[in-house]
Amino acid sequence: MVPKDWNPVYLNDIADKIMVGIASAATHAYADNGIRMLRNLNIKEGFIDDSDILFVNEEYELQHKNKRLKAGDILTVRTGYPGLSAVVPKKYDNAQCFTSLITRLKEDVALPDYICRFINSEYGKKYISSGEAGGAQKNVNASILKKMLIPLPPLSEQRKIAKILSTWDKAISTTERLIENSKQQKKALMQQLLTGKKRLLDDSGKPFEGAWEEVKLSKVADAVMGSSPKSSSYNESSEGLPLIQGNADIKNRKSAPRIYTSEVTKKCSVGDILLSVRAPVGTIAKSEHVACIGRGISAISAKKHHVQEYLYQWLLWFEPRWEKYSQGSTFEAVNSNDIKSLYLIVPTYTEQAKIASVLSNADQEIELLEQQLADLKQEKKALMQQLLTGKKRVKI
Repeated sequence: MVPKDWNPVYLNDIADKIMVGIASAATHAYADNGIRMLRNLNIKEGFIDDSDILFVNEEYELQHKNKRLKAGDILTVRTGYPGLSAVVPKKYDNAQCFTSLITRLKEDVALPDYICRFINSEYGKKYISSGEAGGAQKNVNASILKKMLIPLPPLSEQRKIAKILSTWDKAISTTERLIENSKQQKKALMQQLLTGKKRLLDDSGKPFEGAWEEVKLSKVADAVMGSSPKSSSYNESSEGLPLIQGNADIKNRKSAPRIYTSEVTKKCSVGDILLSVRAPVGTIAKSEHVACIGRGISAISAKKHHVQEYLYQWLLWFEPRWEKYSQGSTFEAVNSNDIKSLYLIVPTYTEQAKIASVLSNADQEIELLEQQLADLKQEKKALMQQLLTGKKRVKI
């Protein structure tokens, strides 16, 4: 039940027009400057990402002048992530868009920001997904969008709801920037600490001294190559051990096995470093399970007098360098010899421990921020569900 002063309307009833942007090929008209062209990849949930804007020449654009955007238009992705919507800001007034749906609302009936939020809400997403057309490539068309039923509050309440939700958007955006900054700072710190360009202080307060040793990975760690059990042994009844086959069984750099195997071939222990040995090669994670490892994984553990966390951080730093290590060739897998013959430089055990502690703390700070972000998004989602349906009213 919606509040009595709310008016359930179809989107088509409050829109001047709902049309598709330019659908003809534009590659021949791309230019270094001219008329801006927004594509699906520029449309994010609630905002326009202008990090990769294309331009088309004016001659081409004039052929489609009836499609020009106005500030306040709502753009909705048709394919790929159908339903994802954002409001066109003033800076893109008179720009063009490629294949997205354009909704232009009637004046003084509904706020674009409010309607856009409704389309992006759980209700809007479920409605669009239930009406998606197409096979493997899902899409939403104008006729589906026109029939979206929206419980519409008075304009004053729309403004207040949009303002409240924008506060959450700002908190989410701020946290996302903090996460990105923290990741960049950690990346720079890894480059300095794991190459010896920056030395930390020892327990006496003096910088560590002495040359680092260049060694093969086999000297400082043991690497166990996985071996896949027979598929007939796979089960979901917890019989045997969890099975880690490859990247599909890793989430947020931690093991996340999906099935079990009653036939155990090779094993990893809790705390082992998991290295993907098949495309994409080099992805690093930590095992949180005693598990069976398939042929897509190698389990690595530091030898005595070497620090496991240091080795984990070094392999993280080296992760994007695997292609260069392979001399630039396109490779689908690495073998035991490739891993064991990998060269790295290592300081003393004490310095390894110090470096590992600093980088591990940086990871924990990032994880804390990421958890805060997840909480904010979940809280905003719950609030949207209440505000956009009238279950929770706001004071005007």
